[in-house]
Amino acid sequence: MSDLVEDDGKVAVPPHVAEAVRTLIEWAGDDPAREGLLDTPKRVARAWKEYCAGYGEDPARHLSRVFEEVGGYDEIVLLRDIPFQSHCEHHMAPIIGRAHIAYLPKDHVVGISKLARVLHGFARRLQVQERLTAEVADCIWDHLRPVGVAVVIEATHACMTARGVRTPGVSMTTSRMMGVFRDDERSRREVLALMGMNKG
Repeated sequence: MSDLVEDDGKVAVPPHVAEAVRTLIEWAGDDPAREGLLDTPKRVARAWKEYCAGYGEDPARHLSRVFEEVGGYDEIVLLRDIPFQSHCEHHMAPIIGRAHIAYLPKDHVVGISKLARVLHGFARRLQVQERLTAEVADCIWDHLRPVGVAVVIEATHACMTARGVRTPGVSMTTSRMMGVFRDDERSRREVLALMGMNKG
């Protein structure tokens, strides 16, 4: 039902979803019937449909087309500083950060934009950063079958900066190393240095 389209071309919002947002506005202390908030329930519902678009896709599909003609290239492939946003599953507050994704190809490579698409596919769901990091790495490992995968994510969490402990300026770093990047210290140091992590 939520995927139906209204006359204005926008995604239709089920009445119970709009009503849930109105209830939240009222509970927060405002009047959902005042002019500035009349259309807010539908706006919020559509925004959340967009924030959580990852539930409607399989990120692995972005890795289905590979290229084998790489001229014998067998060194690290790294995409740095990929911006992303997600929402934490505990408070539904924004997670905003950047990711570094690297792999050491074995027989083939994938278009670099596909690495970002895999990240966004998983990020556009309710998340915890640790799981997001693991899901991206595991997806690349399982579907590209490389020699190694390294994923490092740095992000700020509004559930910590805007509420609760209210500590702005704090970022969280998570990583997942697989294959040669986990088993070989020199390879791990190399990929972290390329990511600018200044390790070792």
